[in-house]
Amino acid sequence: MFSLSTSLQPQVTVQLSHLINALHSLKGSVSSNTSVNHKHRENIPEQDLNCTEPSLTLRDLGLTDLGVSQLDELVQKLLPCVTQRESLSQLRSVPNIWRTSHLSSDSFFHNKHGETQRLNNSLNCLYMDFKSLCSALCVFGMKNVTFEHVKGVEEAKNELQEVVEFLRNPQKFTVLGGKLPKGILLVGPPGTGKTLLARAVAGEADVPFYYASGSEFDEMFVGVGASRIRNLFREAKANAPCVIFIDELDSVGGKRIESPMHPYSRQTINQLLAEMDGFKPNEGVIIIGATNFAEALDNALIRPGRFDMQVTVPIPDVKGRTEILKWYLKKIKVDSAVEAEIIARGTVGFSGADLENLVNQSALKAAVDGKDMVTMKELEFAKDKILMGPERRSAEIDKKNKEITAYHESGHAIIAYYTKDAMPINKATIMPRGPTLGHVSMLPENDRWSETRAQLLAQMDVSMGGRVAEELIFGSENITTGASSDFDSATKIAKMMVTRFGMSEKLGVMTYADLTKQSPETQAAIEHEVRILLRDSYERAKVLLKSRAKEHKNLAEALLRYETLDAKEIQLVLEGKTLESR
Repeated sequence: MFSLSTSLQPQVTVQLSHLINALHSLKGSVSSNTSVNHKHRENIPEQDLNCTEPSLTLRDLGLTDLGVSQLDELVQKLLPCVTQRESLSQLRSVPNIWRTSHLSSDSFFHNKHGETQRLNNSLNCLYMDFKSLCSALCVFGMKNVTFEHVKGVEEAKNELQEVVEFLRNPQKFTVLGGKLPKGILLVGPPGTGKTLLARAVAGEADVPFYYASGSEFDEMFVGVGASRIRNLFREAKANAPCVIFIDELDSVGGKRIESPMHPYSRQTINQLLAEMDGFKPNEGVIIIGATNFAEALDNALIRPGRFDMQVTVPIPDVKGRTEILKWYLKKIKVDSAVEAEIIARGTVGFSGADLENLVNQSALKAAVDGKDMVTMKELEFAKDKILMGPERRSAEIDKKNKEITAYHESGHAIIAYYTKDAMPINKATIMPRGPTLGHVSMLPENDRWSETRAQLLAQMDVSMGGRVAEELIFGSENITTGASSDFDSATKIAKMMVTRFGMSEKLGVMTYADLTKQSPETQAAIEHEVRILLRDSYERAKVLLKSRAKEHKNLAEALLRYETLDAKEIQLVLEGKTLESR
């Protein structure tokens, strides 16, 4: 398989035999190579000339404007020098910059033509023919994707390591009578790196990589999907050992149903099931499928003997997010003071694709602002934009509402800063963003898999800080609706403490999953306990804010002046120090 990538077309994956046919059809498009083309056509095996497999054109590859003067320079960068005098052993000593396709050529020609002596002649022929496609072969100039390029999914990489070992050294397993699963199913949310993992398996094992999307198999014509499945597996078995990767497997492997609208819809999946039973376990063909909806797959497809190994590719934790951010930050101009760990702590639930987008958005923001590198300010801006929407700089906020917002957000920050079990503050702002007029963001030290009762109560106290601040500063008659989302969060925590976590002395260590099925007395008791938790939290927040009135006022005034304060600036203000002018 050859992956073709151009500036006009992101990526095209082509089988080697199809690429050879494409080269023949493109020879006439390069006028300066006319005489050379006839010479090379004589060296092409006759069965290749008569091949009826689909071919590609210059227009398909986005190369209609390719200049002849560019060809030699690009070929030197992309392909090793191949001459009539070079032997196969010498060829293998060339630096391995496109190892998978290069080293698999021997087995490809052996399986297709029954001998390996033709390899040198065929490569010599392809060397000149590649000139007409060299700008489309920039993928060969890059190193293979390996596990080193996959970040944040260490558990999945460890599980796939045995597949790599099998492809590298199958005798290690077959000598003991063992066998590896025919199919590996990668399951996880979108953007977590399933496709990258599959490419890394092929790259680590140094074997061909066949890519197909589930939606590519079926068309309106009956039998097309089943035919494409047969062709894919025929080509893979001819080039074993190799990896077949089927992305969005649920598109082709969904549960079979009777449908009068699509009476032949089951042909494709039936052919896939038959093909997966049609080769031996140790034949060297590994099928990797990826899906976001494992529950939608047909039971016959995921039974033992087909996709009988399932690998979960989860959303990365804080350590994984840090690794992913550092990887993408290497690709842009970034300030040395940038701390990827801080951004990672504030992006709980982000996938690898989300983090890549965050870095890209920060680079675009820095370019718009005319900066020569990306700083923490741009990264924080991009994170807030993804989480809460863009800043509403055009929003007209009168002075009174802006002042209320400053004291409201300062109330949250004061409670968070002085409460022992609350999460550390990351930033406070009164800049309108999305549906909110301001917010205070807090970062956990690590991803929390469980929380203590004290931590839950601290979260409730922080939520109450905004309304308490409005009441203390402006009076109960001037409180606003800005605390509605805060009350939602606090009420949710209180209900879970009572009904799910067994943290109520009156109701005991018992869960109440469906409140509608409880007796009126039990429902009333639950509501009473929730009210007590919320009331006590409100009172704790009020006592704390009264005792820190001076710090509260200083922080609100700093927010009114600067609009946004980071963690270090908040600490300086609360310590009574003066901020540098911006």
